Amino acid sequence: MGKYTTFEDLKVYKATIALTVEIFGLLKKAEFKKETAISEQLKRAILSVSNNIAEGFERETDKEMIRFLFIAKASAGEVRNLINVIEATEILNPLHCSDLRDKIENISKQLFNYIKFIRNKASINLSSNE
Repeated sequence: MGKYTTFEDLKVYKATIALTVEIFGLLKKAEFKKETAISEQLKRAILSVSNNIAEGFERETDKEMIRFLFIAKASAGEVRNLINVIEATEILNPLHCSDLRDKIENISKQLFNYIKFIRNKASINLSSNE
C-alpha cells in the first residue's frame, strides 16, 4: 500500500462515494417515495461512512484514524442492515439488494484491512523508537 496524501486517494473512499451516488439515485425512485424514514436513515448511514473516513484521515494520527475507521465500519454495518430491511419489506428486488449488500460488505472489508494496515504500521513505528 502506497502513501496517501489525501483521503480522496483511498480506494475505500472512492468505493464509498460510488456506492453513495448509486444509493442516492435509488432513493429518487418511486419505490422509496413513501419510505421516507428508511430513505433518510440510509442517506445518513452511507454518508457517515465517507464522512468518517475523511475526518479520521484529517486528524493526522494513527490512533484517531483507526477510531474513525471503526466508526465508518459501524456505519457500513448500518447500511447493510437497512439493505436487509429494504429486501425483507420488498421495496427492492432481492438481486438488487444482493448487489448493494456485496458492495457495502466489500467496503467494510476494505475498512478492516486498512485498520490492520495502520495498526501494523504503527507498531513498526513504535518498535523502531525503542
